[in-house]
Amino acid sequence: MAEDSKAGGRDAAGDKPGFQPFDPAAIEPYIVKDPEALTVNFARTVEQLGKAASAWLAPRESGEKVDAVAEPMVDMVKTLSKVSEYWLTDPRRTLDAQTMLLGSYFGIWSRTLGKLGGNEVKEAPDPHAKDKRFSDEDWVKNPFFDFLRQVYFVTSDWAEKLVADAEGLDEHTRHKAGFYVKQIASAISPSNFITTNPQLYRETVATNGANLVRGMKMLAEDIAAGRGDLKLRQTDTSKFAIGENMALTPGKVLAQSDVCQVIQYDATTDKVLKRPLLICPPWINKFYILDLNPAKSFIKWAVDQGHTVFVISWVNPDERHADKDWEAYAREGVGFALDTIKQATGEDEVNAIGYCVGGTLLAATLALHAREGDKRIRTATLFTTQVDFTFAGDLKVFADEDQIDAIERGMKATGYLDGSKMATAFNMLRASELIWPYFVNNYLKGQEPMPFDLLYWNSDSTRMPAANHSFYLRNCYLNNTLSKGEMVLAGEKVSLKDVKIPIYNLATKEDHIAPAKSVFVGSKYFGGKVTYVMAGSGHIAGVVNPPDKMKYQFWTGGPVKGEFEDWVKKAEETPGSWWPHWHEWIKAEDDRMVPARKTGGTMNSIEEAPGSYVRVRA
Repeated sequence: MAEDSKAGGRDAAGDKPGFQPFDPAAIEPYIVKDPEALTVNFARTVEQLGKAASAWLAPRESGEKVDAVAEPMVDMVKTLSKVSEYWLTDPRRTLDAQTMLLGSYFGIWSRTLGKLGGNEVKEAPDPHAKDKRFSDEDWVKNPFFDFLRQVYFVTSDWAEKLVADAEGLDEHTRHKAGFYVKQIASAISPSNFITTNPQLYRETVATNGANLVRGMKMLAEDIAAGRGDLKLRQTDTSKFAIGENMALTPGKVLAQSDVCQVIQYDATTDKVLKRPLLICPPWINKFYILDLNPAKSFIKWAVDQGHTVFVISWVNPDERHADKDWEAYAREGVGFALDTIKQATGEDEVNAIGYCVGGTLLAATLALHAREGDKRIRTATLFTTQVDFTFAGDLKVFADEDQIDAIERGMKATGYLDGSKMATAFNMLRASELIWPYFVNNYLKGQEPMPFDLLYWNSDSTRMPAANHSFYLRNCYLNNTLSKGEMVLAGEKVSLKDVKIPIYNLATKEDHIAPAKSVFVGSKYFGGKVTYVMAGSGHIAGVVNPPDKMKYQFWTGGPVKGEFEDWVKKAEETPGSWWPHWHEWIKAEDDRMVPARKTGGTMNSIEEAPGSYVRVRA
């Protein structure tokens, strides 16, 4: 019985759990079978890593690229030091913080020892159970990896609590500190390292390190593709080409200015709405998010509903566009497109759509038009657009005086902000989804990412003209001038209160760029009737949601009054896409129909849609 007690699952009495028998099969996948092959592949990995280092160093040694890494790092250290100062200046607070963390560690250690001893351990509900980074079963089954996982979550939660509980911080500093803590936590996750991720560990052992050779080769290629910066591949870009399997809706480029091309799409119905539809997309990304493919295309769907659709395709700017500011984009973009519509259709009245920053520009242009008596735009639809930036989310982290000044100094040298900078900023908003899974998959597993049209579009970066981007950061994120009636265009202040036309203001529930609450609050600043609608999902999927997919839902309610949370409680939920609801709203404003128009009318077209501007890569 003594021998049974040592090896079996219970003690001599048979009623108490004891040490579980050792199971060699459990660690079999973690044992190196061919040390020689592993050594050879490690040497090849180091060789590829050297190529990656050379690709990083070359543009810096030649002077082509100058790093500005120190400035954001200094800001991070300065911000987090303010949090540390609060906790370290009082010994009692320091002790409380340490006790809080060490107590949690002791609890994890005790539970782990209990599991190793074969005891039944009562676990508290795990708020991180659905975290995709830890989906491998060994994160829970294996005591070593389970211990790492729990310590990681306890530590990251503790760090976030220190920021939340630190007193005396202004709101912007607290916001930045919380953001930086999340970035650090995402970066140091045990899922990002070979020896602390069970799946990566097994993969490396199974392939004798061949995964690392492939991964470091991809790393070198991606640094070379980024001309000295890491251009993280999120999809197989070789599977996509604009005008071949993306942006396929038939149409023609009718006109172009220094800042944009204007595209008209061919009618597919016998009759069309009298008012043409102008779409003003963001210039931070390219317009074909609304025309990814025929099954997902909002542009094609709108054409099929009887809209005569015109789209602004923004230039991918370079040093020649350094002085193009918001007024230039309003005049040479929106105004130029309205002139083109008049010439092509003869119509003076237009329905307009603005998406994201394109919507912010459209709103500012409407205020400018109201001051100047320009009444060509008769309704405006705003997709995930902020006009008030009080609740603008994590992008506000990058928009204080010091950081904007640093960005402006960088743009002064080239005349523009490199597209990779904005792409990185947007990816950082969801680093645990848009950065680190691809880092692990590409460079540690050595696997090529799958082809995905949305991620191809996401990687198709655009540059920002210096004057335009500086105006945007200072007037919107830093000083919030548009909602205050203090934005200056054409030498005079413009006010959203002067915008009396009907507004359809679409927010998305899970938006991390234009939060639904921010869009709601902004709705109150227009001078006319605003129809606020909140769609399910996020900044892209909530907008690009074709009706036949029957995905997500949208909420409608009463007037935009009171608190956002109260509006949501009373709002009516409708399953499926908001697109038909919007179309009915447009027709309710003006449902007059005319015979379908010939694309361009009497104008000579420049080229076929989607045009040449959208094909220029940063």
